[in-house]
This record gives sequence, structure tokens and C-alpha cells, in this order.
Amino acid sequence: MNMQASRTLQFLLLIGILFAILLMVQNFTQPRTQITISELEQNIRDGEVEKLTFLKSANEIQGRYRKDSAAARAKKTESFTAITDQDYYNNVIIPLARTADVDFGMQNPSPWASIFSPTVLLLILCIAAPVLILFWMINRQVQNSGSNQAINFGKSRARLAADGKRRITFADVSGVEEAVEELREVVDFLREPRKYEALGAEIPKGVLLVGPPGCGKTHLAKAVAGEANVPFFYISGSDFVEMFVGVGASRVRDLFDQAKRRAPCLVFIDELDAVGRHRGTGIGGTHDEREQTLNQMLVEMDGFEPNSGIIVLAATNRPDVLDPALLRPGRFDRRIVVDSPDLNGRKGILQIYVKNKPLANDVDLEDIAQRTPGFSGADLKNVVNEAALLAARTGASKINGGHFFEAVDRVVAGPERKSRIINEKERLVIAYHELGHAIVGHQLDHSDPVHKISILPRGQALGYTLQFPAEDRFLVSKNQILDRVSVLLGGRAAEELVFGEVTTGASNDLQRSTQMVRDLITKYGMSEALGPIQFGNQHENPFLGRSVMEDRNYSDEIAYKIDEEVKKIVTECYQRAKEVLTRLRGRMDEIAQVLIKKEHLNKDEFDALMRGESLDGGAGPEPSEPGSMAPATTGTVTPQPPAKPTISPAPAG
Repeated sequence: MNMQASRTLQFLLLIGILFAILLMVQNFTQPRTQITISELEQNIRDGEVEKLTFLKSANEIQGRYRKDSAAARAKKTESFTAITDQDYYNNVIIPLARTADVDFGMQNPSPWASIFSPTVLLLILCIAAPVLILFWMINRQVQNSGSNQAINFGKSRARLAADGKRRITFADVSGVEEAVEELREVVDFLREPRKYEALGAEIPKGVLLVGPPGCGKTHLAKAVAGEANVPFFYISGSDFVEMFVGVGASRVRDLFDQAKRRAPCLVFIDELDAVGRHRGTGIGGTHDEREQTLNQMLVEMDGFEPNSGIIVLAATNRPDVLDPALLRPGRFDRRIVVDSPDLNGRKGILQIYVKNKPLANDVDLEDIAQRTPGFSGADLKNVVNEAALLAARTGASKINGGHFFEAVDRVVAGPERKSRIINEKERLVIAYHELGHAIVGHQLDHSDPVHKISILPRGQALGYTLQFPAEDRFLVSKNQILDRVSVLLGGRAAEELVFGEVTTGASNDLQRSTQMVRDLITKYGMSEALGPIQFGNQHENPFLGRSVMEDRNYSDEIAYKIDEEVKKIVTECYQRAKEVLTRLRGRMDEIAQVLIKKEHLNKDEFDALMRGESLDGGAGPEPSEPGSMAPATTGTVTPQPPAKPTISPAPAG
């Protein structure tokens, strides 16, 4: 059965079911009441009957009352039936009907009336509806490619890139120049294969794009599709696997069959880790459907049959869970790292995303790139979009620098919560807490510059202090870690110094600072007391997809020493923060009054106040002696930019 015939049959069945439903509705919505023959005669004499029909074989009179007649109101229906024979109908009823001007007639009942009774129609509907639904579901799986298979579960779900859509090229990519150069070679081979074949060179059969989420792996694949003048298939790794055994392997075979017929071509598999995870890691180490799919993919990429002219492009942010056989030369020969962009890369990405957007003269893309260290391409796109939304919300005709800076704050710390009402005492606590972070960060040599201080609630924070590094940093020293810990503890130190007690606002600061010190000791071997030794091994579980186990390879005595060293270093950093704030207590009180009045300070304003200069409007009066303060119910935090570079050991040579 071809597709057109099946659709016609579905349409006819649907019409039949709708017709049956209409008949049932008509029969059930117009019930007939049975009356006696004498009652019928009286109704005719009273002029309440409009029409009569005698059914010969049934010896039944079917009639209809006139609208708004007394009989119709009493019976609550306009239709009725009466039982009599044909002689009585001819000799008595018809003369009465002629006298009362009633329309009358006689007919034999249709044989279909008993077949299509309401009960029979309901039975037919209950049977036909499930059959039609089942037929429709099966028909959706019918092959329309001319093959003999009846169900397309095994057909590949890969889509062929359309030529009519706007193409993304390498000109639309920035911040990953090295990856672009590697992929240009792939595109050049597809365009001019003879140049490489003349030198005996073989193009890589597979290229794996590796990097954190949002860094542009899929965007790079779209650019390759726009640059290469060859067919481009794209599919997600999850599209291969189904609940039916063998479907994934069948789809892999079908995908490569289609690619071979259109060679040379490109095949892009997004989220490869959904189908390419390490084998033997299922429950009980069983051979499940995902492993069959992976086995078939391994054979298709580099098996017994030649597979020339097909280049497989894949993307993942979990290369650690991929099967080793998938990563060997001959399959994914080349691995391209797509990492977070540096300063110049962020500026180039911003230039791409601000195209065709009206910008004010005060917009400095380099300054915005400076404020967004560690931002991925997706984060920067979000910043530009948020700035455009803010400009539209305020009714501005152009996007200015203030919109961009507010957009950065929204991405880092969340939107402002102006509806949250905070009393004056808690505002004072929040102001001193944030100034504790800022002043300690301003005074320490290895701390990042302070760019903004705010006591306006934003996201989950009651206040926040933003610190950005002056330049991109990929390695972090011990002194830098210790200064970061002191900055985190500066908020708690300020509360204790000014109010004589601490609040719950420092809970997140304590958690982060303690973890940083523990990593300094156990991961990076920077403790003088314990030496250059790493304690504890992290084990990856590819089946669960994350690090869930730590092998404790040290004794209880070492664990005690680690805890003591953590306590010692955290306490030293806390004391150093208190010393800085004690020395600058007067300056902190002055800036606190300005911060409470303005609610936020930018980098230039904070630096000027730290130098003892006053802003327009004065610095305000000296703070009065604070009384006992109730602890804040929600802790304040010091947000950091998303994906900010942390300690990254240099790779082995």
C-alpha cells in the first residue's frame, strides 16, 4: 500500500467514525416518548401534532409535536411514537389528520435503521477508533524510500543541511582561531582532494571537537557545513539509541549508507558521549543496546570495508568517558580543543554578535571583554541579548555602555530584586560585609581588582562584590590562592570588627574558602607541613558520567594533619583580613556611608574613596556606633564570573 492510498483510507475511516458519532448524537439528543393511541387522537384534535409517519412493518406511528405546544412541554420532547395497525391508521388517524391539517405519510422502515442503531454504532466506534489509531501509528513508520522494509525504526534520523538557509561561515566564528585553521584543512581536502592525494596524504577520518559547554563546538560544525561544498549530515548521539535492541546499530548502518552514496560528504554527530561511552560499564557489565550501536559505529568508521570520502565530525564536553577504541588513529584521528576565548577572542565574538545592532558612542567592546573573563561564546551572546532587551525596556533607540554593564551583572549575579525590602540595620551589615571583601582585595598584592560593590539584592545574594583579573590567567600561585581566601573571609572579618558578632551572610564564603585551602593542600601539594604530595585519587565512573568516588590513599594520621593544616591556613588568612580592616577602619566607615547612600560603587568611585577623595555630594557623616544586630536570614555571597579560570596545572610535555 502506497502512502497516498493509506492516507485516503485513513480519511475515509475518519469520515465514517464522524458520521457514526453524528447519528448517535442525533438519536441520543432527540429521544422519542411513547404515547397511547387515544392520547394521540386527543393531541391531533387539540392541534398539537405537526407530522405523522406510519411504519408498515413495525405497526408504529412516529410523529412530531408542534413547537411550543402544551404536549411538547409536558413530554419535554418534540418526538413521539404510538403503536397501532395499518387499518386503524387508515380509517381513524388519517381522517383526523386531514381535519387538523397535519402532515402525514407512510413508509417501510429502512433495513439500515436496525443495523445502525445507537447501540451498534457505539460498538463499531469502540472497535474502529483503536484500530484506526494503531493503523496510523504503524503507517508513520512505513518506509517511503522505495525499500522493502515496512517499519523505519532502523532508518537514520540524520538531517541533510539545506542549501536555502543562511549559511554560517568561518567569518562568523571568532575566539577559536586554532580550531578554525584545523577545520579549514578538512574543508580544503573536500574541495581539492587531488592536491593531497598527489603527496600521498590521507585526510583524518574523524575530527573530535572537545570543550566546555557553550564554547562554540556546534557553531563550528555549522561553519564547516557552510564552507564545504559537499553534503552535510547532522545528527545527535541520542538519536541512535532506542528501547528496541538493534535499532541503534541499524541507524548507524543506514547513516553511513546514505553518506557513501553522497561521498565526499561530512557527517556531524553532536553530543557523541550519548552513544560513545566506554564499553563494559553498564549494570553488571552487560552488552546493552548502546554498546551494539557503538560497535557498529567503530566498524563503519574504520572496519573491513573501505570508507573513503566520508569525514565524521563529532562534538562532546565529556571526552573522558569515551571508549578508547573510538579515539584511536583511524577513527577520530584529530582532537581539537575548543576552550573559553581569551581577551581578543571575546572582543571578536562581541563584534560578531553586535552586528546590525544600533550601538551608542560610549560602547567600548574591549572594556566589556575585559569585564567578562572566563565567559564562553554562549555567555557573551547572552550578554549582548540582555543588553538589547534592557535598551528596549527603557525605550532607548541605541544600546549604550550602561546597558552592557548591567547585562554583565545580570549574567554573573542574576537580576536585581528591587521588591525585596531590607531594613536599615541589615543594610548596614550588608554594606560592611561587602566592603570587607572589597577593601581586603584592594590592599592585597595578589588579589584581583575590584570592579563593583553593590548592596542591592541580585539573584540569591543580598549584596555582591565583583572582582575581575586584569588579564587572562591560566596558572594560579599559592600566594594568589591565599589572597583569594583572605578576600572571601573579609566579609566575616568586617562584621566581627564593626558589630562584635557575625551573621549567616558568610556561610558561602566559609564553604568556598575552606574548599580552596583543602585543594591547595591535597591537590596541588602547596602545604609546607605536608609537602608536595597529592592526597586522594578521584575515580571517574563512565556509566554514571561523573566523579563519584575518592580513593583515600592516606592514613587517619594524615587526615588529622590535613584538617589541622586547613584550620591553620584559614585562620591565618582570617587574621590577615582582620588586620587590614583594623588598620583601615576609619576609611571603611566613611565608604560605608557612601555605599549605603548610593547603593553601589564602581571601580573608579571605590578607588577614589580609598585614596581619601570625596565624590560629588560628599562622603556623608561618620557612622554612629552600631548596636546589636540580628543575623541576616539570607547569606550574602561574592559572585565570580561564570567559568572563571581556576588552578589549571600545565599539561605534561
